[in-house]
Amino acid sequence: MAMNVGSSSSSEPEVMMDINTTPLIDVMLVLLIMLIITIPAQLHSVNLDMPVNSNAPKKADPVVIKIDVNEQSVVNWNGKPISGRADLEQKLSEAAQLQPQPELHIRSHAKAKYEAVAGVMASAQRIGLNKLGIVGTEQFLR
Repeated sequence: MAMNVGSSSSSEPEVMMDINTTPLIDVMLVLLIMLIITIPAQLHSVNLDMPVNSNAPKKADPVVIKIDVNEQSVVNWNGKPISGRADLEQKLSEAAQLQPQPELHIRSHAKAKYEAVAGVMASAQRIGLNKLGIVGTEQFLR
């Protein structure tokens, strides 16, 4: 490594012929870290298919009570008209005594009065029926 002192006739610096490898090493290290992170963890376990307990109790289908309110706001219990509010509450209290508790599916006509539908839901809640669902709401999307 000799140094050239002052004998150069031109004022331009000499061209450097070596490549700068620092950015290449940085990129290589980033790629190595990404590869290490993305490799899935090795599992040291053996998967076994164990038999299922055949003595498990079978789930029974829930009892569904369909309550319909038609356009004249007449309440139907499983397709049969109910004479009045007292009859509805008596049937709801009988349903509340069943174990497991039945599901109430309330379907309302688009022209039914809100008072009739809200009365059915309020009576069910007051008596203690918790499984309540509103079905047939696709008619209200228009």
